[in-house]
Amino acid sequence: MTVPVKDNAWLRAMPWVFVLIWSTGFIVARYGMPHAPPMKFLAVRYALSILCFLPWIWFSGVKWPANRTQWMHLAVTGVLMHAGYLGGVWAAVKAGMGSGLSALIVGIQPVLTAIWLSGTGSKVSHRQWLGLLLGFAGLVLVVSRKFGAGGPGDQANWLNLSFAVMALFAITVGTLYQKRFVTACDVRSANAVQLLAALLVTLPLALLELEAMRWMDASAGLNWELTGAMTWSVLGLTLGGSSLLYMLIQRGAAASVTSLMYLVPPCTALIAWGLFDEPITAVTVAGIALTAFGVSLVVRPAKPA
Repeated sequence: MTVPVKDNAWLRAMPWVFVLIWSTGFIVARYGMPHAPPMKFLAVRYALSILCFLPWIWFSGVKWPANRTQWMHLAVTGVLMHAGYLGGVWAAVKAGMGSGLSALIVGIQPVLTAIWLSGTGSKVSHRQWLGLLLGFAGLVLVVSRKFGAGGPGDQANWLNLSFAVMALFAITVGTLYQKRFVTACDVRSANAVQLLAALLVTLPLALLELEAMRWMDASAGLNWELTGAMTWSVLGLTLGGSSLLYMLIQRGAAASVTSLMYLVPPCTALIAWGLFDEPITAVTVAGIALTAFGVSLVVRPAKPA
């Protein structure tokens, strides 16, 4: 049996579509963060995403996970990869950490994943180790311009560092946990379970935030920046990006999948250049090229013996 050509083309395109969508997370934060506290924004995002998935699951006749064990495994990954990762990054930025430093800390994930895999006996080749290190060096070059760019408030302290490190370990452990324990399941029902678990963890934290979400603007009526950020967060990042990440983890080797995260900051820099006219320097270009080369070494299939 042969796989249709269009299916092969989609499988090849999946990683790059994921990187493009995931890279817009910084853009969403830039538009939405000034108008909403992080946990409230994420709680609304999770709730709206669940409301989108439920009718899709119902009309498509999608089956839910077969047993309680799979529900539990999906719930754990949801808490780690949604509530822990996103909550940590957004809380770190809200607490004053610049986007460059937060991207750099979370960008250590592929290296941590590779170290864990090596420690458990899984093979990470010398070529892949070289690619991981080159990719991280490129990431440092890409985000170096953002260090301290936010002025006096853009600095690291024990609070925002704790949030960023929590996000790093949450996405790393969540990726490895899903690859190890989550069996094949329809991505729509799996995502719904993950989001429900993330919502149950995030909602109590959101209720503790004193700041309100500013949906209305005194001069323009509806706050289009917050509305647009929320809409894309639900439709693009959650229904699109998170679903693609789930499928990539299920289909690919963990080291190769996580190495794609190296490409997110460079892609974000290009998007920010187009939308906000943020300058791209020669160092940024060199970092993008080095990151892309490093990732290519990691994801390139091994030559048959």
